[in-house]
Amino acid sequence: MAIYTKLEKEDIDNFFSKYNLGTIVNYQGIKQGIENTNYLIESEKEKFILTIYEKRVDVKDLPFFMELMTNLSDSKFKCPRPIINKNGNYISEIKNKKASVSSFLEGSAKKKLTPKNCYDVGIETAKMHKITEKIKGRRTNSLSLNSWSNIYSKVEKECSSIDQNLSSTIKRSLDEIQKNWPKSLPSGIIHADLFPDNIFFKNDKFSGFIDFYFSCSDFFGFDIAVCINALCFDGQKKELSFNVTKAKKFIDGYESIRKLEEDEKNNLKVLSQGAAMRFLLTRVFDYLNLEKGAIVTIKDPIEYLKRLEFHNKVKNYSDYYI
Repeated sequence: MAIYTKLEKEDIDNFFSKYNLGTIVNYQGIKQGIENTNYLIESEKEKFILTIYEKRVDVKDLPFFMELMTNLSDSKFKCPRPIINKNGNYISEIKNKKASVSSFLEGSAKKKLTPKNCYDVGIETAKMHKITEKIKGRRTNSLSLNSWSNIYSKVEKECSSIDQNLSSTIKRSLDEIQKNWPKSLPSGIIHADLFPDNIFFKNDKFSGFIDFYFSCSDFFGFDIAVCINALCFDGQKKELSFNVTKAKKFIDGYESIRKLEEDEKNNLKVLSQGAAMRFLLTRVFDYLNLEKGAIVTIKDPIEYLKRLEFHNKVKNYSDYYI
């Protein structure tokens, strides 16, 4: 989440005249994240989130995201529910950009999760997978293995401005990942972006997942690998270290709902390398291509370089689950 599209009160009032949500009394931009523009909207009775789609979101994918969140909500999974406008559509427009409104999810993100939090997130990730494996819709993961070489080619020449070893580490790791990437594993719709920013807690209890705009059809194990990268490292930048207790708790929570197959365990290293590579490359790209005038906090690429270097040294599944 970020603020790329700045709105005035008149813009807000005109937009919400298309909805049956009452009079808008307050609105505030949300600065966290880097992908879409988000505003917290308050009416006389309720709160909502207005999302304006920017950058990497392809508008043709929006019906998929809306249907996914609606299906999850219908299944009693804790997540925002998209709200239709007066014409019965989920998608509207504001300032010539596609936009949607969703229900407000109680709670907030934690910067640092405890091992117990990781256990709970493991449970909820598996619950989500059990629901999504039954959903018929499909969306190709546009930021998976087939895209990484292309992203790298766009940043290769400038990588040294971030770290002198960055380019060589990416190239060497990409070769290894492409060589070892699994052809088949249990699959379905995954969240693909389960960072602490997108996981809400209320009174230290899980209250829901948000930001489903990278959701796609892929290996469930890739979602697990994203979580291991995003939730199970402590420290910052070059002081980053892997927290095996958090990883074990996450996996224990996950397996309390859905047991991992042996192939998933055996491929956790390369999936974790791939998840680290995906976020390293997009962070490098964003760092080098910051949109002028945008109100956004750019994420540090070095933190994912360090994660990738850790995964490169891992021998097998037992290094993640002791």
